[in-house]
Amino acid sequence: MNLKETKVTRTLSISETTKMALVTSLYIVITVFLSVISFGVVQIRLSEMFNYLALYNRRYIWSVTLGVAIANFASPNGLIDVFVGSVGTFVVLIVNQQLTKKIPNMKYKMLVTALVFSFSMFTVSAQLTVLYQLPFFYNWLIIGIGELISMSIGGILIYWISKKIDLTK
Repeated sequence: MNLKETKVTRTLSISETTKMALVTSLYIVITVFLSVISFGVVQIRLSEMFNYLALYNRRYIWSVTLGVAIANFASPNGLIDVFVGSVGTFVVLIVNQQLTKKIPNMKYKMLVTALVFSFSMFTVSAQLTVLYQLPFFYNWLIIGIGELISMSIGGILIYWISKKIDLTK
């Protein structure tokens, strides 16, 4: 009996790891492929849609964070973007999970997530202000709007996918 349970546990672990690796890879590929709009003052990073996956399963917090860290190696801002982006994403995913855990309706959870991530773009704005002496509030507005656009498009896609595939597994 223990052998059978161990085998099932190992299969689930491999399955979960594979799903996490797939999300991480997709985040990286989409960000780098669309690098022209993924980095800079005007950002529409469509890979941000994967932030919603953390609403379905906590394991995706790690996948998205790792995806951001690796994708940001392609950033013109180098290692500072790797650090600021990945730490910021991790913190916001954790905060967002706490903010949305008692909201029963997925559409409302997604709305809150879009707003939280758009608001959180102050980290990117601060980074650009420090590196390039760009105006903080203007950048925050522009980058926040870009994030809201990305999250809106991505939210529609992820919601539609969640109706076809159980993302909680």
